[in-house]
Amino acid sequence: MTEHPIAADDRLPIKMLNDRIMVNVQGSEGERKSSGGILIPATAQVGKRLAWAEVIALGPNVRTMELGDHVLFNPEDRYEVEVQGLDYIILRERDIHAVAATRLEEGSTGLYL
Repeated sequence: MTEHPIAADDRLPIKMLNDRIMVNVQGSEGERKSSGGILIPATAQVGKRLAWAEVIALGPNVRTMELGDHVLFNPEDRYEVEVQGLDYIILRERDIHAVAATRLEEGSTGLYL
């Protein structure tokens, strides 16, 4: 039996393609806190709720966001992937509803995270 040329401990670089974006969702997706500090359990359903995540990788055709930006997306329109034991989400640029970043202060809407 021959050994596979890439051992399990070898790490390969990842390059996102086309308009794909890899994001990291902070905290637990299920539980969240209200502005008053009350913990809302994952079992409390509130219709369709969008989620925020941080951009950690971009494809070459992504034009409206940069690494480190926070993006608003629909959690139902996503692909999940595990990289080195951590869970990430893959989205298309067209699936992003909003971008939050400090570089956007000039044309700001007056809304802040």
